[in-house]
Amino acid sequence: MKKLLLGLGLFTLAGSAFAAVKPCEELKAEIDAKLKDKGVVSYSLEVVDKGNAAGKQVVGTCEGGSKEITYQRN
Repeated sequence: MKKLLLGLGLFTLAGSAFAAVKPCEELKAEIDAKLKDKGVVSYSLEVVDKGNAAGKQVVGTCEGGSKEITYQRN
């Protein structure tokens, strides 16, 4: 019985994690705020399709993993 309850609890947590899909613009704004708080200047953040980072550093994924947010210093 304990194993069943534990399994159901873990399944519930896993389901809610997959349901929480963050929009790209919201995540991009959060990353931008963190960079500004750290004093980083002269950079660009760009939302691209997954796998199209083209040498830029990937700093986040959004929209269920179908898009990536890239960082490049200017």
